[in-house]
Amino acid sequence: MSNEAPPATGVPASTSARLSRGTIARYATGSLGTGGFATLPGLVLTYYLTDSLGVAALAAGAVITVAKVWDVVIDPVIGALTDRDLARHGSRRRLMLIGALALPVLFALTFAVPPSLGPVVAGIWVLLAFTLTATAFSLFQVPYIALPAELTPRYDERTRLLTWRVVVLTLAILLFGAGGPALRRVSEDPFVQYLVMGVVCGVVIGLGMLVATGVAKRAAGPTRPEAPAAAPQQIRESAPGRREAGNEPASRRPAVLSPEDGATDAPAAGMRAHFAEGIGALRRSRAFRLLLGTFVLQALATGLMLAGAQYVATWVLHSQAAVELLFVALIAPALLAAPAWGVVARRIGKERAFTIASVVFAIAALSILGMLWAPGDWIYVPVGIAGIAYAGMQSLPMAMLPDVISHDERTHGPGRAGSFSGVWTAGETVGFALGATTLAVILAVTGYVSSTGTQVVEQPDAAITGIVVSFSLAPAVLIALSLLTLARYPLRRADIDRHDTESQPT
Repeated sequence: MSNEAPPATGVPASTSARLSRGTIARYATGSLGTGGFATLPGLVLTYYLTDSLGVAALAAGAVITVAKVWDVVIDPVIGALTDRDLARHGSRRRLMLIGALALPVLFALTFAVPPSLGPVVAGIWVLLAFTLTATAFSLFQVPYIALPAELTPRYDERTRLLTWRVVVLTLAILLFGAGGPALRRVSEDPFVQYLVMGVVCGVVIGLGMLVATGVAKRAAGPTRPEAPAAAPQQIRESAPGRREAGNEPASRRPAVLSPEDGATDAPAAGMRAHFAEGIGALRRSRAFRLLLGTFVLQALATGLMLAGAQYVATWVLHSQAAVELLFVALIAPALLAAPAWGVVARRIGKERAFTIASVVFAIAALSILGMLWAPGDWIYVPVGIAGIAYAGMQSLPMAMLPDVISHDERTHGPGRAGSFSGVWTAGETVGFALGATTLAVILAVTGYVSSTGTQVVEQPDAAITGIVVSFSLAPAVLIALSLLTLARYPLRRADIDRHDTESQPT
């Protein structure tokens, strides 16, 4: 018997199959693209705008925020569209392929702005190019996140799948976080520096995404998802106070839109329906709301640190190369830690392991505040500890999301994984966007001085303090807030595995 995962149609047909190494490897390779896109723009785009193109800090933050707000608008729509692709064609591959092919060109264009155009035109160029790049990325990322719930229904197999995805994600963060800035050394001309970085990194990101599209082809079967009415009525929501799925009025059960529903004949109605599906997923699943809230707060914290790393290297450690060392300190320990978090999760549960990782990260981030009084190489120690925790903060919530999706399928019917992943991607986007925006606001309030090309400027002490706070105290506070929502997350291993056992034929 093959150990390849069976075709999935919302809920996989078998609970006994173990994912093959090839399936895991192809799926994990997609994180070479997702990690690269999440890391490099977050690391250098704000700095590129303020210190190469001369865009004011607040304007730079606005450019990134507008592009990310657009992401929030389209992600739920893409989620509904990828669910329709699954219903019509038995695969989510089409949108993933479009995104993977378009992203390299658009990514390169984002970093191809001639500084001679001036700050206003340069800012508009980056806004348009980065918005299109983010759109291409969403076309891939939303269906990509939906796949684990279809690849396997097993609690521990999902942990295994997502653990190796985070190993590749961690490698991608190291590759792009350290290698991307290093590519800028090919020339003394800032325009050439960023252009080379954009072209090379865009191609690598696109290749990783292309490999993962093959898993989408294997993951989906030709059968359309069942209607919500077919959901088992005896399964209750784990959270206290929730009604039985079978007792919920049919008029309140979100419908699965089929190709015959005619929504595509009315674009406005279709758009509303797509949003309704995403918002419906958010409203009916308490577990999803709590997990998403936790993840968004943590994305804000890590996005803030990511955007601030280049500023810490330049103005606190006084070394352009320090940004690469910061990433090595962050990611090298995480490479070993990601599989270890998987082992911990199998022993004590994903939610408990996730809590431990979050607490460790918050403590490590808070200790970095000492740079205000004693900047130096000691910073790499707490950054390394944060890296160990970061591996768990990435792998564990992503392994919990398929559990949330499958739990919703059992209570409300299959066919909505794309709606969940669309809202999830939108939430993640909001978190990272607000991280960059928060940094831009802090820089503006503390009097940060922007510059163009090789222009030399001095920063006020208040701006240096703002940079350190944005890299330490602010992320620690955000992680502490995320623990409040994580503590209320209701699903446990028994909620997932009990149904798998009951569903086995006797």
